[in-house]
Amino acid sequence: MYTPAITGTGVFTPAERISNAELVQAFNAYVDLQNARHAEAIAAGEREPLHYSSEEFIEKASGIHSRFVMDKSGVLDPEVMHPQLRQRSDDEPGIMAEMGVDAARKALAQAGKTAADVDAVICAASNMERAYPAVAIEIQQILGIKGFAFDMNVACSSATFGIQAAADMVRSGSIRSALVVNPEICSGHLEWRDRDCHFIFGDVATATLIERQEDATGAHFEILSTRCATEFSNNIRNNNGYLRRSRPDGVADRRDMQFMQNGRKVFKEVLPMVSQHIADHMQAEDVTASDLKRLWLHQANKSMNDFIGKKVLGRTPEAGEQPNILQDYANTSSAGSIIAFSQFSDDLSDGDTGLICSFGAGYSVGSVILRRHG
Repeated sequence: MYTPAITGTGVFTPAERISNAELVQAFNAYVDLQNARHAEAIAAGEREPLHYSSEEFIEKASGIHSRFVMDKSGVLDPEVMHPQLRQRSDDEPGIMAEMGVDAARKALAQAGKTAADVDAVICAASNMERAYPAVAIEIQQILGIKGFAFDMNVACSSATFGIQAAADMVRSGSIRSALVVNPEICSGHLEWRDRDCHFIFGDVATATLIERQEDATGAHFEILSTRCATEFSNNIRNNNGYLRRSRPDGVADRRDMQFMQNGRKVFKEVLPMVSQHIADHMQAEDVTASDLKRLWLHQANKSMNDFIGKKVLGRTPEAGEQPNILQDYANTSSAGSIIAFSQFSDDLSDGDTGLICSFGAGYSVGSVILRRHG
């Protein structure tokens, strides 16, 4: 048996950024356009008018101030309201692979390793741009990694589930190291015309290198323990898939083919599940609240993170104990907790303990307990 460790992380951030002010301006222009087009039906009581969004509403509901996206112009065009990404030929790298490779190279550089040191690639994300061949294998090929690769999807928990899979393989001795890559183009499955959720998501890619601890060449985080759990719920869902054209209304612009959420139920049901999951994981590993120096939580909603942080620590987290990045990145699905870990972990001291946790559709929740070395 070997001890797995996180030796490097990387983050790819898109060049384009949308502020709340820009998003609200575009959304409200869309509202004006639609209300004008359907003025007669609205006046006759046959159709409900659409209502404006606002910066105040967005920040109060989520804590988000801005988000990065792969295409800004399409999202902000009231006649389009979705990203417009060019069709690539089959001989070109896919966009998710391109993003993932950037993050993976940064993770390798931080660890002081090359592709020759990697045995496996796991592409873990909430959506894949195609069913097959696996995006992970494409990333593997671009990087020149020998071994194997596969895709996995556990929605917003994909990164932590991927880390557990990689850590288990390293621990057993079947591989020496693995890259867990999380390319998230959340702008592609968000309904930007829905006031209740048009502000939630952003795009990004993250990567984490997991190796045998004995192979680490610098500061690293020993993976003390991982734990995953799932419980089926339809309250967060996306019904898109290859059977879409087989349904009678398969070619229509079906709302349920994009991100759907019953926010109130999610808040009520997920928070107790996640809080209990973390508490049970810590107890099993004899880790107390006072042992934790840092919580890197899933970046979906500030209020949710504040609630979980308070439950886990038994008090309101102090500045820096539970860092948030969603104000800058918005919800980036599986990548959020890894961005937080990547940006807010270098300051920990040798022997410090921290916990990564992500949660989301499924319901799913994954947690990773870490100890700093070096």
